[in-house]
Amino acid sequence: MNAAAPMSAASAASAAPAAGADAGRCAAAAGAATAAAETTRRPMAISDIDAVMDLEVRAYSHPWSRGNFIDSLAAGHVAEVCVQADRLVGYFVALPGVDELHLLNLTVAAAHQNRGQGSALLNAVLGHARARQLATVWLEVRASNGHARRLYARRGFEEVGLRRGYYPAHQGREDAVVMRLVMSAVTSAVTSAVMDAVTHPSHRPGAEPAAGAHATAAEGGPQRAEDR
Repeated sequence: MNAAAPMSAASAASAAPAAGADAGRCAAAAGAATAAAETTRRPMAISDIDAVMDLEVRAYSHPWSRGNFIDSLAAGHVAEVCVQADRLVGYFVALPGVDELHLLNLTVAAAHQNRGQGSALLNAVLGHARARQLATVWLEVRASNGHARRLYARRGFEEVGLRRGYYPAHQGREDAVVMRLVMSAVTSAVTSAVMDAVTHPSHRPGAEPAAGAHATAAEGGPQRAEDR
């Protein structure tokens, strides 16, 4: 069952909003804009919660609550929003732990899939792990979400455990696949992109697949690192 998942990751999940983190949810939820428009990333603030919740409830059948986001900010979690033409198009929330970072929620507007927004957000998450010299990044994804599992595997994440009945589903519960990225295994090319994401929070999305655009297979919609 939770083979290689450390206790700290498990406790992170229990401390996180309701069902924890589904990397599957990572990335697909709202807004449209031209591919050439500049996107700016900045820390999430309480004033962003209305826009975040608007995207959140459109993205998932089991969304986080307003209180989940407020509690995450109050607890000092790493949280950033992605804004394009004054419109919020994505965000992430991650919980720093002892020598690790647990990705709890990464969501990108549906209209911004495959435009690089999700990839930029994931690079930012990894950049924070690198800047803090954390050894590993953890996340959970719905077992049914093959697309997200393959996408994270391509970014170096390994499937290391299973949490039985972790997520609520339309019928009963669904298992979560625990995935881990060992930061020392990240290639130099990826490291450069990761650190660039931290030092240059503005970018112009490209045509590469969005790392966060994990359309939930079970829901036919967006996903994230928390798909309750």
